[in-house]
Amino acid sequence: MTAADPNNRSPNPAAAPYVGAAGVFGAAQSQWALPDWLTYVECLHPVGIDMTLARTREVAQRLALQFEVPVVMVAGTNGKGSTCAMLEAIALRAGYRVGLYSKPHLVHFEERCRLQGQMVEPEALLPHFEAVQAARGAITLTYFEFTTLAIMRLLSLAPLDLVILEVGLGGRLDAVNIIDADVSIITSIDLDHTEYLGPDRESIGREKAHIMRSGRSAVVSDPMPPASVLEHAQALGTDLWLAGRDFSHGGDRQQWQWRGRSRRYHALAYPALRGANQLINAAGVLAAFEALADRLPINAQAVREGLALVELPGRFQIVPGQPVLVLDVAHNPHAVATLAVNLDQMGFYPRTFAVFGAMRDKDLAQVVRPLLPLVTRWHVCGLPTPRAATVQELQQHLQGADVMGHANPHQALQAAVSEADPADRILVFGSFWTVGGVTAQGLPRLGSAHGR
Repeated sequence: MTAADPNNRSPNPAAAPYVGAAGVFGAAQSQWALPDWLTYVECLHPVGIDMTLARTREVAQRLALQFEVPVVMVAGTNGKGSTCAMLEAIALRAGYRVGLYSKPHLVHFEERCRLQGQMVEPEALLPHFEAVQAARGAITLTYFEFTTLAIMRLLSLAPLDLVILEVGLGGRLDAVNIIDADVSIITSIDLDHTEYLGPDRESIGREKAHIMRSGRSAVVSDPMPPASVLEHAQALGTDLWLAGRDFSHGGDRQQWQWRGRSRRYHALAYPALRGANQLINAAGVLAAFEALADRLPINAQAVREGLALVELPGRFQIVPGQPVLVLDVAHNPHAVATLAVNLDQMGFYPRTFAVFGAMRDKDLAQVVRPLLPLVTRWHVCGLPTPRAATVQELQQHLQGADVMGHANPHQALQAAVSEADPADRILVFGSFWTVGGVTAQGLPRLGSAHGR
């Protein structure tokens, strides 16, 4: 569909004002704040996900959207956020001006757009929302398509040296894929969003492989990529960088090293991001920089400093306190299996309390399975989105476990804190909504009731 159906119930401000949470949306759109725009664009399209590029590409052409600087695009099931954060941190330490589009956000929408390592101000996004609205005419856009175009327009007009774009769902029909990236990175591939991407790794890999471009470089961080990824790269004539063939890494408990096609890095400190898979992500990042070396050279000091300083909230984020708090947005079986390994490597804790909220469309039985031996008591909670599983649905997947239900993540966390001893551990996981729900008022600093 490239134009709005005349019978479409989506609001069209050119035809009539739209009454939403922020009031009447009429002609004075230049006076809207960011929350007004976000409320409005949620209602433009009859469905939340419409897998096509035609409408987004048409509006992008009307906007004359293009990038004059190198673009790195990152797709995959898990590890995308970490990969983008490391790309950004290293390039910043090398002295480059960097723009980043990542998703979803934990608390504030503007977290999705960063310039020079800083979240943009809401007001900076407003002219780009207005531009997309003016350019789309009768074309209906989903929330993701509209906001993606607005953020990419901001990045395209900013004085930058590098743009990093994180793909959302899939790759082939993701709105970000209207851009031809100079280097593509595909992180680990596993089962998620199977209703859109296919039932197995081969199908999902095929969808994600479509971010590759003919004659350009593509880095595959997954050490065991689906054959469909390799076949698509070969058919395109992509310059494919494979883990174990074109780049590799190794190390011990103290340091690690990386080897590429023509570059080597020795005695590297481990990335500041915690987790068993972060070296896999970091190795792919260094391969991408080697592929861009003629346009964006990076020195060893920038690599060391960037990896040492990189930050990414909600990815195995350990918050010191009594009890210790672990925040992780892991929400599919592969990511939670990695989370379980990371938790096991933390050391001994007498008890672990889990705060858990998740989407109904996830394989919840497989999501919770790796953590069943580690969690003493589950505090499951509802989330403020129609996609979320109810407390009762979560409890059904935890039959036989010690489970308590709560209305929201904040209440669940408070209940866990009230039960925990100072030496215990609290884990918050299952969704961006879950982690965002406990960090909305800032990063919690815990002191157990028993400790006080």
